[in-house]
Amino acid sequence: MCCPDREGIGRVGSLSGVVDLLASIPSPGTSSISLGPLTLRAYGLMIAIGVYVAVELGRRRWEARGGDGEDIMRIAWYAVPAGLIGSRVYHVATDWKSYQGRWLDSLEIWNGGLGIPGGLLAGVGVGVWVAKRQGMDLRTGFDALIPGIPIAQAIGRLGNWFNQELFGRPSDLPWAVEIDEQHRPAEFADEPTFHPTFAYEAVWNLLLAGFLLWLERKKVLKRGQILPVWIIGYGVGRFLVERVRIDPASLVLGLRVNIWMSGVAVLAGVIGLWWTNRNWDDSPAPAMGTAATAELTDEPA
Repeated sequence: MCCPDREGIGRVGSLSGVVDLLASIPSPGTSSISLGPLTLRAYGLMIAIGVYVAVELGRRRWEARGGDGEDIMRIAWYAVPAGLIGSRVYHVATDWKSYQGRWLDSLEIWNGGLGIPGGLLAGVGVGVWVAKRQGMDLRTGFDALIPGIPIAQAIGRLGNWFNQELFGRPSDLPWAVEIDEQHRPAEFADEPTFHPTFAYEAVWNLLLAGFLLWLERKKVLKRGQILPVWIIGYGVGRFLVERVRIDPASLVLGLRVNIWMSGVAVLAGVIGLWWTNRNWDDSPAPAMGTAATAELTDEPA
């Protein structure tokens, strides 16, 4: 009998290796990234990159509409810290039981724990306030800035991957994520792989950003209506993800609090879209400069 085909055996072995590799997604072995002598927390780095991308995209889109890019930088100066504070406050408020007896741990933002709904409320709210103080046309500002927000969220979710957190139920799907034993819930200590719900949310947000840009290109929305459409899209995506997540969360009538918040977001977005469709015209707006920036800076308006 002829000798076995070594080349064929090699191909089979390689194929088996590929199958094993595709059986799950490994988690990073560390939550930090070293750059020479500098060590950065991956969670904070992903958030910083996401913020930078969103601000830069918003600045370019604002300038394309005839505005001054410095307007966006001033908004970011106030809105970004407000968003981080709001997201942390929301997380602690909705998961306060996890911090009982160790309240100082609530300040350790680098270990994860940002409630996105609170960050969006605080960040967008402060951003609107600053924009109005600068004399900006809010509807045109929404059109310029909103698409960058889900992109920033998608990038920030990579931080959860490094921290091995915010995953879902056990899963043996090819894209399931491997979670080290020390990061698994006690009831799933023997389960090695889980739904990567952080990745699901990241993908949803990227698709949402693309959808918003597509709607803009097709000119099916009035000026400013990108805001309620984004709120609806975020609410739907978060609702779907929350139904899979297993991390500890406060419950209201047996449901995770963020499921309720998702429903509120969708309802608010639908009402906003209906109201703006009835009450807003679609006349073009002039380029909005910094007519009122003297209120925020020492520069003359």
